[in-house]
Order: sequence, then structure tokens, then C-alpha cells
Amino acid sequence: MPTMKRILIVDDEVSIRVSLSALVSRSGYHVHVAGNGVDALEILKHNDIDVAFVDVRMPEMDGIEFTRLVRDKGEPLTIILMSAYGSVDDAREAMDAGAYDYITKPFKSDEVILALTKALQKEGARQDQRGNSTATGEAPGQGGIIFQSDKMARVLSLIEKIAKVESTVLVVGESGTGKELVARAIHERSPRNAFSLVPVNCGAIPENLIESELFGHKKGAFTDARADKAGLFLEADNGTLLLDEIGELPLQLQVKLLRVLQEGTFRPLGASNDVRVNVRVIAATHQNLESRVKSGQFREDLFYRLNVLPIKLPPLREREEDVLLLVEHFIQKNNRRFHSNIIGLTNEAKKRLLAHSWPGNVRELENVIERAQVLADGEYIRKEDLPANLQQKADVVRSVLDSDDLSIKKAVRIVEEELIRKALEKTGGNRTNAAKLLEISHRALLYKIKEFGIS
Repeated sequence: MPTMKRILIVDDEVSIRVSLSALVSRSGYHVHVAGNGVDALEILKHNDIDVAFVDVRMPEMDGIEFTRLVRDKGEPLTIILMSAYGSVDDAREAMDAGAYDYITKPFKSDEVILALTKALQKEGARQDQRGNSTATGEAPGQGGIIFQSDKMARVLSLIEKIAKVESTVLVVGESGTGKELVARAIHERSPRNAFSLVPVNCGAIPENLIESELFGHKKGAFTDARADKAGLFLEADNGTLLLDEIGELPLQLQVKLLRVLQEGTFRPLGASNDVRVNVRVIAATHQNLESRVKSGQFREDLFYRLNVLPIKLPPLREREEDVLLLVEHFIQKNNRRFHSNIIGLTNEAKKRLLAHSWPGNVRELENVIERAQVLADGEYIRKEDLPANLQQKADVVRSVLDSDDLSIKKAVRIVEEELIRKALEKTGGNRTNAAKLLEISHRALLYKIKEFGIS
């Protein structure tokens, strides 16, 4: 199973440590606490910490000094500084010291979780760059995308062409297919690759905060606006902004996004003047935006503005030839992480993986392999090491119904192929008898065998 993220909370006030650690723990993270910077450094010596919330004003070692020291040591730690004395100068000093974000006290629960979510997204992007992607495998020269199928080869060819132009891109695919990885591949091949790719999940930010997150605000723009905030569009200036799950963007903000795409300007909350930015937008979604347009949930003009260069990612069930290649990559990656020596899978385990429909796509496959690798006793992953739903022979009809793909044509094809294989197996390969069981003509059976490539 995926490793639980470790969060460090550093504050000299006991009440802050208790309340913040309770909030973060409830959100599913493992929490460490320290009363000052010196104790925090000691914790870092013995634990792999992903994100640290650090108070600015503390005895012995303040948050700015702690942040600079961590940066000088090259620690891979994302730091969020906290202060009850928020000002633009304090925020600027925090950023100069190497902090990722700056929040002011007293803070609301959703502000803390939002800051943490963004920080963990940044940490995930940094791991991608180090070759430890959690969405799909890393492949040198392919933007981290592992494949050998023709369908993914066509996607990569499209990426190469799209990267060189400035138009907006819409990446569509089921959850777990690697949409962010595709966006990163486009960015890395584009003339903007010297600047940042800034990812944001539109569905993960509370509706009352998303406008401020995207476009920023001026101090005093609303009750909790204690300092100026630049916003993600400014953070991505000259680079690329990935708007993941764009279908979740509220309608009132869709108007503002359309203006940025058309004119390159926006107005932060509480500001009196427009801000000009040079940002390439890549949008991603697992939803059918055309259906949302028809139902009035998504603006038609914005859809056409985003859909200039569409990329449709095939689900894993449509790229079966990539499954075992991805498995090999995940095993090698986990061997490095767990200091294990798994060689591969037994034939029966391979059959189970190839028969599965993978509704969770590459992300599901990675989680399955990680779990199996932890449970495996020998050098090979066995059928018994797989989750219970993969240990049984696949229920083709159930797999089709569980899929997000509602194409009747595809479903009929899958079921037809499975029935033909079963009939041939039952008759020992006798095609005449198999045709009788299937209640179709011998000629029709021969045609289907050729169509499905059944040997």
C-alpha cells in the first residue's frame, strides 16, 4: 500500500501543536511535533518528513533560520511557514528563505488542508523529476511514460507535435491513466521548460477558496486576507498551468478563466488593476465535458477554447501489451525502495493481471504490485500475493459493467470474444462443435476468430 505521508509541526505554543496535529492526523497523515527548530532538526535526522509546518517566531531557532538551514543542507523538505504577524514583508522573507508557502494565524481548517495538499502536490512533482513517479512509470526520453502499445505511441507522437506550439491542450482520460504525466511531458518538451509547471486540482480546493488560489488577492479583500497573495496564475507566469479536473471549476470562475485565455489578463480579488500573465494552460478531466456543456454545468465557449488540441488517453484495459512492461518497471522501482529482490511474477499471476479490467488504470496496477511485493515471500509474486478480486478468474461481464466506458459496441465485442474462447476450450478446439454451442454458423465463427486474433 502507498506509504503514509509524514508531516512535521514545529511551534513553541502547545495549543497550536495539539490542534494542528489533530487536524492533520484526521486527514490521514502521520504527524511529528517539535517545540522549536533545534528539536525539529533532530527529528529530521531520524525520519523522512514530506512537509513541515513551521512557526516563524520561536525561541532558540526561529522559522526563517530553520528554513535557511534546511535549504543549505539540501534536505528534500517542503516547508510551510506560519505566523500571527502576517505581512507582505514577512511573506517575502519566507519565500526568500526557501519556504514553499506562508499562512497566517489564526487559520481555518480548510486553509491548512489546502496548503498541505498543494505542498504534497509539489513534493510529488519533485519525486517525478527524481524518477519516483506514483502515477505511472518513468522512462528516459519518454516523459516518464512506460509503453510499447501502438495507442500510447500515437499519444507520444501527438505530445511531440503539441509541445512546440502555444495553444491550450485538453487531456481527457479515466482516473489513473496518467493525465498529469502527459501534461508534464508536454511542458518539458516546450519552449517554456525553463519555467515552472504548476499543477492544481480544481476539485480538491473548496469553492470559496479557489478564486483566491488561482488569481490571488489583495490584503483586506475579505475577512481572512491578512496579506497579499499572488495566486497560481502568477506563479506559473512564463510557464505552464495544469488545471486538473477542470470540469469541477465553478461556473462563475469559468468566465474569469475564459478571459485569461482570451486576453492574458485577470484581476485579483480586491485589486483595482488588471494583471497581465503569459501562461500556457493545459486542462485535464475524466469527465465528458460535452455532456456537461449540454446540461449547463460547463460553458460552451470555454470548452471550445480549451479543446483546441485534445489528447485522449486510452485506459489500461485497451493497452494490454503495456501491462507486464509496467509491472516490470514497478517491481524494479519497489526493489530499490524496499531493498528487496523480486525477480518477477509466476505465470498464473501474470494471467490474473492480464485478465483484469483495471478500472483504476495504471494507478491501480501500481498499488497492486506494491502490495504484492510487500507480501511476497520468495523471488516471485504469486497469484496468492494478489488482492482477492484478482485471485479468481475474471468475470468478464462484471468487468464490463464496472468500467467507465459505456460503449455497447465495445462491451459486445469483449463478451463475444470471451464466449468464443470458452466454447473452443470446451470443445478442445473443434470449431464445428464450438459454432453449435455458440448458436452461430461455422462461417461466422471463422470470421470472428480471425477478427479477434484467436489462435
